[in-house]
Amino acid sequence: MSQPIQDTPPSQANPPASPEIFWFLPTSGDTRYLGTSDFSRPPENGYIRQIAITADRLGYDGLLIPTGASCQDPWVTAASLIAETKQIKLLVALRTSIMGPTASARQAATLDQALGGRLLLNVVPGGDATELAADGVFLKHDERYEAADEFLTVWRRILATDAPVSFKGKHLSVENARNFHPPVQRPYPPLYFGGSSPAAHDLAGKHVDAYLTWGEPPEAVAEKIADVRARAAKHGRQVRFGVRLHVIARETEEEAWADADRLISHLSDDDIAASQANMAKMDSHGQARMQALHGGRRDRLVVGPNLWAGVGLVRGGAGTALVGNPQQIVDRLREYQALGVDTFVLSGYPHLEESIRFAELVFPLLGKSAVTERSAQTGGAFDIRTRASAS
Repeated sequence: MSQPIQDTPPSQANPPASPEIFWFLPTSGDTRYLGTSDFSRPPENGYIRQIAITADRLGYDGLLIPTGASCQDPWVTAASLIAETKQIKLLVALRTSIMGPTASARQAATLDQALGGRLLLNVVPGGDATELAADGVFLKHDERYEAADEFLTVWRRILATDAPVSFKGKHLSVENARNFHPPVQRPYPPLYFGGSSPAAHDLAGKHVDAYLTWGEPPEAVAEKIADVRARAAKHGRQVRFGVRLHVIARETEEEAWADADRLISHLSDDDIAASQANMAKMDSHGQARMQALHGGRRDRLVVGPNLWAGVGLVRGGAGTALVGNPQQIVDRLREYQALGVDTFVLSGYPHLEESIRFAELVFPLLGKSAVTERSAQTGGAFDIRTRASAS
């Protein structure tokens, strides 16, 4: 059984403002347990819509729509949610290696108009050479970031001006490109981006509005933040920061750790070895950092106070989860906030139920309105603290 690392809660004096909390849309499928198909849920349109509508009514600030060969197309998914959601922002992948900057700029402007200014873009150069090759992209790691730099230079210019834009670079060239229908958000919808290599940090410092990192221990996140800040300063820019994490929040710490163990209870050693071997083939620096936290071993999964790396045994990308009771979860979020983080992109298995659970248990402690499952389904909301004081 996973054993929690003991910690000292941070001071509660002058708590920071409530952070932005995003949820995750599992467009490659959902499950209750990793390593078995017995409890899997396919990404059917009705289920994806249900999660999005629930997250919107619960009061989440944003919704990450992922990208990849196993995912449904993020742009089509986002378009399908235009009329279904009212307030939540949609964070949609901007694939710089397989999309063109001019057409994607027009797509972004149109989608932002349709969403009433609720579009966010997640810049993704790509980190899996095998998957990229299947899409016809054969650039090496740093070349992808060179291409992304050129892409974003053109993309930002097109949306920031009414004048024609021409550009000639190593990887792309355009002549007299224009966008005639501007987005609601000017000069363009905010750009989010995550990457751990020096090339990625350079790209973040030069172009993006918010830098995201997977959930590494706070000291590692602090180093990343300092580096990106320094690189942004060279361009006279400031960047916001966010952390991508899974969450297992329960009323008691014991329940939370028990459910963490249950989540991976169906994994065999062969499952873990095969997944780790596949992930090791990627040239993603962030993926390598995730794997280094646990080394593929079940006895190395607790990597910090309430920080557990079990998901990363078999899942690529964000592989860590905050595990604990509501106050412990908030304490850990506050630790990241103290570093300069103002956004958390969260998920949990299964995503529908966990979106409700997290909102009910943790939102009130963050100063956000809490919502019950019943009120989420009917569109109503109430603050648990207000209800308690009135009863």
